[in-house]
Amino acid sequence: MTETLTDRTGATAPSLGEITRVFGRIGLLSFGGPAAQIALMHRELVERRPWLEERDFLGALSFCMLLPGPEAMQLCTYAGWRLRGIAGGLIAGMLFVAPGAAMILALALLYASFGAQPLVQAAFLGIKAAVIVIVLQALLKVAQKALTGAAQWAVAGLAFVALYAFQVPFPLIIAVAALWGALRAWHTVPQAEAGRAPALGRSMAQTGAIIAGLAALWAAPLLAAWLAGADLLLDLGLFFSKLAIVTFGGAYAVLAYMTQEVVQVQGWLTTAQMIDALGLAETTPGPLILVTEFVGALTGIEAGGWRLGVTAAAMTLWVTFVPCFLWIFAAAPYVDWLTRQPRLRGALDGITAAVVGVIANLSLWFALHVFFASVGAVRIGPARPAVPDWASFDPVAAGLCALAASLLLWQKASLPLTLMLMAAAGSALGLLF
Repeated sequence: MTETLTDRTGATAPSLGEITRVFGRIGLLSFGGPAAQIALMHRELVERRPWLEERDFLGALSFCMLLPGPEAMQLCTYAGWRLRGIAGGLIAGMLFVAPGAAMILALALLYASFGAQPLVQAAFLGIKAAVIVIVLQALLKVAQKALTGAAQWAVAGLAFVALYAFQVPFPLIIAVAALWGALRAWHTVPQAEAGRAPALGRSMAQTGAIIAGLAALWAAPLLAAWLAGADLLLDLGLFFSKLAIVTFGGAYAVLAYMTQEVVQVQGWLTTAQMIDALGLAETTPGPLILVTEFVGALTGIEAGGWRLGVTAAAMTLWVTFVPCFLWIFAAAPYVDWLTRQPRLRGALDGITAAVVGVIANLSLWFALHVFFASVGAVRIGPARPAVPDWASFDPVAAGLCALAASLLLWQKASLPLTLMLMAAAGSALGLLF
């Protein structure tokens, strides 16, 4: 479907060839997580080229933060849509994901073949030590923006306790935080600030057709797996479809929930494999939520070999990212109006505050499983907090974490360089000890 491109930018809209070249470059260089990826897009699309105005870029970023899913990938898709309609959005979004997806699949196949080797495990220990510092950095950045008052601190604390001590499901925490934020905004923000409904460049019937078409595409491989009796593929598709709907707050926020389901409920992977999956995802360009592809690939390989692994990886990729295109293409014309809705903004503020507690729980979970060989749980009434076996403490892991903190926080080394150095340090210590 072709949409009106007038008034989206003051400059002439670039050709699809130019969009392919520029967004291909963005996809190849998008290391370092959402903040670095968004800065890269700003430099390429606002500073170096007159493709988007600053106001439009920031408005689009606010809009993408309202949506479930990886905000950087969705911002990239929105930018392509704004420049060249749905065709531009498809090119931009797919090019943002494709390089990292190809690398993740290759790494998953290599990991399945060589991941159990002692030297490889030693290298992974260095990467996992760095991941602890990376997650702590993400926690501090989100906390600085989200925790602006006592109420937000309380929500973050309650979210942490709910996950750590009571294992409350992540979707329930997000729903309660969103409700709290919306109700709070209802009483504190004048609803007149919402503004009038937007003047759209498409009819509601066109929007409905876009939603129906993308929803059908989203469901197509699930239906095919069900008809073929491919139970594992169907289970993977359904779980990661659900994950795509509740991934507010970024990949770090949902990793604890993903781990709980993948390790404890389904038994697809072990805790160590999940930690390795995040470590590998940190080494690739593109959104961190590509860790879902690694989980799907490794699950399929262990269940039925590399062919099933590749198919499972494709399933998880499909159900993770097709919804992102659906949210953008359906809601993009409403951006200015949506970002002025006080209750919607309030719900997002509540979710963001809760995400601080969720990431804090993830940080603790990673640290416990990297620093200690044995982690159990104690029962205190209805609570079951995790408690390590102090005799299983690994001083090598702690030393590697200190080295990673020095590189990232003191030396300000780049993330790819840090991960390579940490893998080398882990391997070297593995040879010594």
